[in-house]
Amino acid sequence: MASDKSLLSAEMNTSMEEALYEQMLMKAKQEIQSRIPNLPESRQIRPQPGFCIKTRTSKNTKIFINICKSNQIPAPPDLTEQELVSILESDDPSGYRVPMSLGEPHVEVDNSGGGCTAYDIVINGTFFEKIKNNELFREFFITVAMEGLENKYEMELSRAWKMLKNRKFLGSIFEQNIRTKSKPMIQEIDTMGPFQLTPSKSLISEVKSSPVKPDYMIVAEPPVGHPSFLVAEISLPKVASARSLVLDLGEDRIVLVGRPDLYHLDVFIPYNIIQEQSGAQFSKDSKVLTITMPVQPA
Repeated sequence: MASDKSLLSAEMNTSMEEALYEQMLMKAKQEIQSRIPNLPESRQIRPQPGFCIKTRTSKNTKIFINICKSNQIPAPPDLTEQELVSILESDDPSGYRVPMSLGEPHVEVDNSGGGCTAYDIVINGTFFEKIKNNELFREFFITVAMEGLENKYEMELSRAWKMLKNRKFLGSIFEQNIRTKSKPMIQEIDTMGPFQLTPSKSLISEVKSSPVKPDYMIVAEPPVGHPSFLVAEISLPKVASARSLVLDLGEDRIVLVGRPDLYHLDVFIPYNIIQEQSGAQFSKDSKVLTITMPVQPA
């Protein structure tokens, strides 16, 4: 009987610790969100149809990609064909980025009556006209778009795609929310005074050194099943102030730079986060950056 009581006591203590930890995480999330100004960080757009391509996954699942347009998506730098070729042949072809919004998958029915999956990708209207009329830019963009879908949804797409004739899209095109704020603000915690909102700034680096990857930990809450939010803790012992941090949260990615040339972290997140509701705190005492990230529902 003593053994059973001891076991029951241990289970109760574990449950209480888990409940306390959950309360602490929720409180931290609420405090972060309450201190972030209510700014119009996202807006809803209604994409216009453009053209549709058909491909398959490595598991032979039929995929349709609706290439849509909206002038509320920023345009990439205007390049000539020769400039694009030079970039693609360079050591760093990732230097040319195309702003795009990747929509959620939606189930549709193809012409044969079979089930399929469709994705909507939205790009700037001017850039759309360029890829529509230029084969080199079109091939380049579709390759980049497929890589984006593969990274976001963890799948592998065949590059043997086909453009549908006389059909601008398959199924329905849904409205999308896009970010209007490129980088989150970092709250700096100072035990000598109240919270201060300090926007991160790009500083000129004068020290020639190689940045290191900081130690970090990402905790899911709840720990089992699809989480409601994630909390990342990043140890930055060499950072004196949040002013030297540049943080960028993608839908499924954390990119952090500690300047000048102190730290660099690029982490893939296995969930899609709600960027406009995320927040960050940097403690000047513990030298730890805490990022709270609500997760998109499953």
